[in-house]
Amino acid sequence: MSQTLPFETLACEIEDQIAVVTLNRPQVLNALNGQVFTDLKEIFAQLEDDPAVRVILLTGAGEKAFAAGADINELAGIGCSLGQDLSHRGQGVFRQIETCGKPVIALINGYALGGGCELALACTLRLASSSAEFGQPEVRLGLIPGYGGTQRLPRLIGSSAALKLLLTGQRIDASEALRLRLVDEVVEPAELMARGKELARSILAVAPLAVSACIQAVYEGADRGLESALRLESTIFGHLCDTKDKIEGTRAFLEKRPPQWTGS
Repeated sequence: MSQTLPFETLACEIEDQIAVVTLNRPQVLNALNGQVFTDLKEIFAQLEDDPAVRVILLTGAGEKAFAAGADINELAGIGCSLGQDLSHRGQGVFRQIETCGKPVIALINGYALGGGCELALACTLRLASSSAEFGQPEVRLGLIPGYGGTQRLPRLIGSSAALKLLLTGQRIDASEALRLRLVDEVVEPAELMARGKELARSILAVAPLAVSACIQAVYEGADRGLESALRLESTIFGHLCDTKDKIEGTRAFLEKRPPQWTGS
């Protein structure tokens, strides 16, 4: 069964446990204004609480842009206090996406610049079309990334590679993004959605609690020392040992049959 959720700046369709969230402002290259953040916050709150959704695909309408960055008209007239508020709001929404407990796969179909690149960085995985372009051009406006880019980018590709992009504001193409491991795969534009759904279905085939636990272990462990992170892993592993899905998974393996997951 397919379900459509209406929003002012987004489109969302849910089918077969996969939600496809589309930034829907192609006339301005899906630029991120205040209403986009409001809608992203609301849709991800709904999807996080929806047991019928297990994987989320996030993309941009049209062929030109995933999201071409923040709305410069909003940035032009703000000072220190409003600038901090704007940054905190964006960071909060992107952190909500990152920690929603479900895999969020960015399907990057064109420009992912500034805030658009930061949005992609907040996703669990990133697939890019061969025509995608990436960059953090904020220094060209006298700014730095304010939605997490200075923190997530070096964690993903290393400090030196990240600083090269941050300090120059230069754009890179999809092949360079793949070389830097900023993205996980590059496919032809016409194949992007199909590949995203294929990857989503491969995640749907495994235990949902284990998927959420992997995300938790990786993200929470990254902010700890190794000893603390290993204790976290053991705690999560132990909790999963008490779940019905673990019993079903091990039993199905021994009985040589497909498992029937219940998420409990």
